Amino acid sequence: MQVRLVLVALRKHRLSAFLLAMQVCLSCAVFCNASLLIAQRYKAMHLNSGIDESSLAVVKLSGIDPDRVADVNARALDAIRRVPGVTAASVVSEVPFGDSPARGGVTLDAEHHQSAGVIDFYMGDRQAIGSLGLHLVAGSLPGPDDYAPITDFVPSNPPVLITRVLAEHFWPGENPLGKRFWGMETSFTVVGVIDHLSVATPGGGEAKDPDWSVFVPTQPGPKLLGTYLLKADPARLGQVAAEAVRAAQAAIPDAVVDVDRSATLPELRHRYFESTRVMIGLLFAVIVTLLGTTALGIVGLASFWVAQRKRHVGTRRALGATSRDIFRYFQIENALIVGGGVLAGLVLAYVVNQQLMQRYEIPRLPVRYVGLAAVSLLVLGQLAVFVPARRAAAISPMEAVRQG
Repeated sequence: MQVRLVLVALRKHRLSAFLLAMQVCLSCAVFCNASLLIAQRYKAMHLNSGIDESSLAVVKLSGIDPDRVADVNARALDAIRRVPGVTAASVVSEVPFGDSPARGGVTLDAEHHQSAGVIDFYMGDRQAIGSLGLHLVAGSLPGPDDYAPITDFVPSNPPVLITRVLAEHFWPGENPLGKRFWGMETSFTVVGVIDHLSVATPGGGEAKDPDWSVFVPTQPGPKLLGTYLLKADPARLGQVAAEAVRAAQAAIPDAVVDVDRSATLPELRHRYFESTRVMIGLLFAVIVTLLGTTALGIVGLASFWVAQRKRHVGTRRALGATSRDIFRYFQIENALIVGGGVLAGLVLAYVVNQQLMQRYEIPRLPVRYVGLAAVSLLVLGQLAVFVPARRAAAISPMEAVRQG
């Protein structure tokens, strides 16, 4: 009965109800997709890189004469290892949250018919696996003879360590040990499986999963120099890293220290996700602003309708309607308007999500975000209409007649 009365009343206020429903629709679509982006970025910020970040730092040199590679690598490593507090040092191609990695598309057949995706290739010397703290879960580590120099982009036909996630992606349910994949004009043979090793620049949509990485044992040379990984006690890591930079610079005075890239891994992670933190803050502000504007719109319209309908409310009270009936009337009216806006908003949310998926490779909008947005807006609507509805319920028949 109440619903029928509300619908009849709303027909007289079509435009106001429609505009409020459209505001709810827009809020719902933005709420769904902004929440998805926030969750995606937050997850990326807290991903497990698979390495012992708290005890690692990088010293990066550039401007090195290629003819002096062997000498430079040896002098740099020797200088870094002599720094008090350094427990290990090695040459690597890159580290997570560092430079753009060696990345390439790979296939599961030599004829390149069966594409397997785009993955990151980490390369490092014999000490790199121990320095990084990679956790082997199956197979074996590369032997001393497996470390070869880079030919074009990677060593020729090398054995590799593959992450558990990537192995399952390549060969679901199968033992990956001994299997091969192809890319970068060579083939790679899996000799071991590691627990985690994130891509170097996670969260950018470059890979389907942050763990799509492999480690390639590599001999230092002209294409593997200048990036040195050191390990130290986490409590003294910052001090040790600073001393290591000075030691490397003193050992090779003609080299240029890359100040931005020479830092501890915790510092590199913090810098890497700085823009992500700003983006999360902006998206959160947009959500709060939209919800606040929607709540104010509901309060304003409900208050206006209560003032406009005082005589109508008084008449209903005189005919036997209770305060509870009047209160529920405005609640139902709000639920119908907000509910209509939410239904339209859910459709709009999926349309916006499709566009974002095509342009920015974000995942499909999960149903739980849709449910969260719908419940939040319906609850917000009921909370916003509470005060105006109480005010309407308090109107007495005599008051309505006097003011009507």
